Amino acid sequence: MKLTILEEPPLEFGGGARHIDPRHGITDYGPADAAGPQAMRTIRAGIVGTPAAIQGLRRWLDRCRLPIDAKDSRLGHLFVPFPGFDAGAGFRSTLVWDSRLERPIRDRDLKRLADLKPQEATREAVDLYAAELDVLDEEPACDVILIARPDKLAERPAPQIDPEAPWRKAPPLEPVDDFRALLKAVAMRYSRPIQIVRRSTWDPSFKPPGTDKRRLQDEATRAWNLHTALYYKAGGVPWRLPRNPTDLTSCYVGVTFYRSSDHTTLETSVAQVFNQRGDGVIVRGAAATVSRHDRQPHLDRADAQKLLTDALSRYRAEHRTLPARVVLHKTSSYTPDEIGGFRTAADIAGIDSIELIWLPASDPVRLFRDAAHPPLRGTLLSVDERRHVLYTRGSVPFYGTYPGMYIPSPLPFRLVDTESSPEQIAEELLALTKMNWNQTQLDARQPITTRTADRVGQILRHFRLDERPQGRYAFYM
Repeated sequence: MKLTILEEPPLEFGGGARHIDPRHGITDYGPADAAGPQAMRTIRAGIVGTPAAIQGLRRWLDRCRLPIDAKDSRLGHLFVPFPGFDAGAGFRSTLVWDSRLERPIRDRDLKRLADLKPQEATREAVDLYAAELDVLDEEPACDVILIARPDKLAERPAPQIDPEAPWRKAPPLEPVDDFRALLKAVAMRYSRPIQIVRRSTWDPSFKPPGTDKRRLQDEATRAWNLHTALYYKAGGVPWRLPRNPTDLTSCYVGVTFYRSSDHTTLETSVAQVFNQRGDGVIVRGAAATVSRHDRQPHLDRADAQKLLTDALSRYRAEHRTLPARVVLHKTSSYTPDEIGGFRTAADIAGIDSIELIWLPASDPVRLFRDAAHPPLRGTLLSVDERRHVLYTRGSVPFYGTYPGMYIPSPLPFRLVDTESSPEQIAEELLALTKMNWNQTQLDARQPITTRTADRVGQILRHFRLDERPQGRYAFYM
């Protein structure tokens, strides 16, 4: 066994400046594209919701133009003031409102949903919002659309997930579509990403009917997370991974699995492809089968080759070039056919190096630290040459505490076919946990390549096999 403590990987911000924390980096230096011609100086936002929701959300976002104090705490690095979303601070950008981009939904139309079964209510609500998205799609001066989620719409029951095999999901007792997933699937036919916002985001006193009040983040943190997502979805680059000029250009591909909408077919959820800038594209693959030997989903050789070929083609169309190195993260083990298929695809594309990593759902190995807090984030335990566990969640020295609520479980990974050292692979995994523009705190467990797999699968299961979903990652987050 070998124990290694990795340093917190830095991120790149405006002017090439670096910092380990997204909020401090943006406050001090601005977003990564701040000095470039593509920087989002203004974001033209549309809004769909009831008149009261539109007014409440706009009022709160207008408040966010000014600084918001951090939560009162002795942990000054953990709770960071929001600098305000304005041209002279933070993201160096402003939200621009236009009454033409406000699409109100009558409150009485949403109230009628209460008399419907949950399945019917969700679909009716999606139809109401989609009708307004149709109108907004004809407006040229719009970058991103805010969706004020209906207050009284039932939540989708949480699926029963086997932690050892997350692709084995039992359907809920009564099928209920997830409003978020279904609306995002419908919105794929439009040209702008949507951002769904719950009322509790701008109205912390709100309690959804029939449920316990959600545990809310402090206001500054809510402002950080929402505005980061809006900036990215509008086309901006909040931060990126720095790259040493001597390193090979790399892209990271996550392969995960999900059930079809009727729960009868196991399909490849997605190949989530990211470069070091953080630009992401999504590719849907072929059907998979669960092996009798290890009870895990696998692809045959031809489908594995096609999946990576399609991923690289989409990458090239997006970035006008191919990477020199591909690192593949897969949530099930690799069969010889899969290894052969992936390697063939890389060879045909002229990729210099391909590295295959298996990310199991869990590992029984745990570490205990002789201190008041869990092991440090960045702690790597190498059990043997192939088997490793990495604490991507844990105590963060920069914060002076452990920022999570529960005992952290490490991220296991297995080196299947690699050239890089375990330490280099772990450093990349740790860095990729920070490439999530839905949050700004250092407590993500999964790398971005696999983190949103379940949510992406929930969206893609609403597509027919002959339909092609949007490729840009911003449409899924």
